[in-house]
Amino acid sequence: MIRTIPIHVKRLPHAATLPLPSYATVGASGVDLLAAVERDIVLYSYDRRVIPTGIAVAVPSGYELQIRPRSGLAAKHGVTVINTPGTIDADYRGEIHVVLVNHGDTHFIITRGMRIAQAVLCPIVQIDWQPVVELPDTGRGGGGFGSTGV
Repeated sequence: MIRTIPIHVKRLPHAATLPLPSYATVGASGVDLLAAVERDIVLYSYDRRVIPTGIAVAVPSGYELQIRPRSGLAAKHGVTVINTPGTIDADYRGEIHVVLVNHGDTHFIITRGMRIAQAVLCPIVQIDWQPVVELPDTGRGGGGFGSTGV
């Protein structure tokens, strides 16, 4: 059974004619965020742009909204979210923007209402640092990148 959490969402004036983000399928974990652009934006090869979604949200305390790439855009066009996952904190009330990057060899056109990213609601646990002189030993120890093999 899928549990739902109510989220207050404010549609901003430049997104008044766009639908709210929704789940593409019954089993989807993320809602599709839409580009709330007034005109087409060209995302040139190896360029990045900040794209507005036209919504602001009130994420409940104890949660974050993670902004993630859409696999189809990444696989077919090389377009992804550069700071993935992006985080919308519970105390942020501004518009959600998505930082897209085009890793492809050709330019990509972002159009109004295009599904550009996903938002996934995730519970968070905050760190309570406990300073120590020594850390407990493990089999790996301080072995860094590549220390466990291929």
